[in-house]
Amino acid sequence: MVESLADAIAAIAAEAGALAMARWKTDFGRWEKSPGDPVSDVDLEVDALLHARLSELDPVAGWLSEETADSGARLSCQRLWVVDPIDGTRDYLRGRVGWAVSVALVDGNIPVVGVLDAPARSEVWRAVRGEGATRNGVPLRASARLDIAGARVPTDALPKADRDLVIVEKPNSIALRIAMVAADEADLVATARWGHEWDIAAAALIATEAGAVVTDALGGLLAFNTARAEAFGILAAAPGIHAAATTRLRERALAASAT
Repeated sequence: MVESLADAIAAIAAEAGALAMARWKTDFGRWEKSPGDPVSDVDLEVDALLHARLSELDPVAGWLSEETADSGARLSCQRLWVVDPIDGTRDYLRGRVGWAVSVALVDGNIPVVGVLDAPARSEVWRAVRGEGATRNGVPLRASARLDIAGARVPTDALPKADRDLVIVEKPNSIALRIAMVAADEADLVATARWGHEWDIAAAALIATEAGAVVTDALGGLLAFNTARAEAFGILAAAPGIHAAATTRLRERALAASAT
């Protein structure tokens, strides 16, 4: 039942991805919702398509999307669609490939289906809770790394304290960076600031189902469909280094949480 639902969700995400791909590198409206927070006509068009199609698929589920005004009504829903129409908008606007359509179905505060459709990369990532994760149909398994030194991190630069880590390619999409941990293309992704549920819901399930450990920045459990629709950071890591990563980042995360 859930697998057939995942097929339907993936088909809708693919339709949304095709719309975004058709408009990519063309002329469309773009602006900033706030300084440093870009959005475009395409984000809104993809959001409208997803809202219409996913609401048809499960009319009872609530709705949480980056490009739709939030409503407290979702808090009373057992199930919730958590959507980022274009995660990685900066890369989308720059003509770079590090963006994806992100769709998750949350049931009882836990993601049960997650899909990332990344047409510019010819990638479709899928996960069903308890059934594993795939990219383009190939099962995923997170790294077996046991030593945090040498861990691969998708980032532009490393602080001095982390110079024993290794920089790898960084897509603008945080969802794709988390998915890299699922695919054993990165060992660690961490942020230490408040972030939105729509950025991480689908990818967190994909990474978890691939065997990674995914928590907030302090190592706490993630929950979805919360009142703020936010989590304090993300720490997605190979299971053998998650505890060491939590210890390493704890003081920085605590300092960030106090600001």
